[in-house]
Amino acid sequence: MSRHILVLREAEIRELLEPTACIAAMEGAFAAYSSGQAELPSVIHLDVPERRGEIHIKTGHLHGGPYYAVKMVSGFPEIAALGLAVNDGMVAVFDAQTGSPAAFLLDNGFITDYRTAAAGAVAAKHLARREIRNVAVLGTAGQARYQPEILTQVRGFRELRVWGRSAAKAQECVDDLRGRGKLPGGCVVKAASSVQEGAHGADIVITVTASRQPLLHADWLMQGATVIAVGSDGPDKQELEADCLSRANKVVAECLRLGEIHHAVERGAITQENVYAELGEITAGRKKGRESEDEIIICDLTGVGVQDVAAASLVMERALAAGRGETIVI
Repeated sequence: MSRHILVLREAEIRELLEPTACIAAMEGAFAAYSSGQAELPSVIHLDVPERRGEIHIKTGHLHGGPYYAVKMVSGFPEIAALGLAVNDGMVAVFDAQTGSPAAFLLDNGFITDYRTAAAGAVAAKHLARREIRNVAVLGTAGQARYQPEILTQVRGFRELRVWGRSAAKAQECVDDLRGRGKLPGGCVVKAASSVQEGAHGADIVITVTASRQPLLHADWLMQGATVIAVGSDGPDKQELEADCLSRANKVVAECLRLGEIHHAVERGAITQENVYAELGEITAGRKKGRESEDEIIICDLTGVGVQDVAAASLVMERALAAGRGETIVI
């Protein structure tokens, strides 16, 4: 018996995913996970040490949803020197009623990039001050572009500061952001010469590096700051000094398996009981987000499989409605 499988490529997927719907999908996915309405196995990590390659395999299922998905994404930083994209990947989508393959989303890692940035916007929507003046981004790769651009869907801001280990890459990121035209009108975009300069006076600090050593120090955070920590997606990665979490009024987790929280717990800066909430408890309305202008709030985003399922399901819904993609018969 032949089976029909949809194939979608990056250009089509970029047209089908848009920020408002993706943010809503992430809110729903987090709420489902925190409500026990999702399946989320542990992440598979694979290293290719001779090329400094990292591969993450994530999967999940939202109860009652039409699909489950398996996402495979890789990062090989050394190949940038060859003019090749550092990140790559694809998502395999399966029918949740039969287990049969439904689609191959050949997105080259775009779904991961977009749903990660949408999750950052969800965190800002619920945890950041209403009035934002300054945003700092630590890092210069893809998320340094996507995070502030999708942030504009939930908050306006007047200044964006970008820091990177390479001053040239930081300036390249700044120039790119200016040229893309997706930031608030009149927003000043500039490179910061140090992490401290970038974080100084920032209402929102977004960390998107692959650092193995803490970059952001607790005493650099102003009262009322929101830190959205994205880069620590492996157990050996760390962007925040442990004292950042002990200083915070609220620590919010995407999940408790990876990220900055486990470093702070291991160092005795906090305990698991100090974690205020999972982000899904807040998006579901079971716990409050920001309650005062002076709270320091840290949201630890490591990336979970339910995000990939939600984003892939959104792509499938729109592709099928619009008749997009190529069908292969096996």
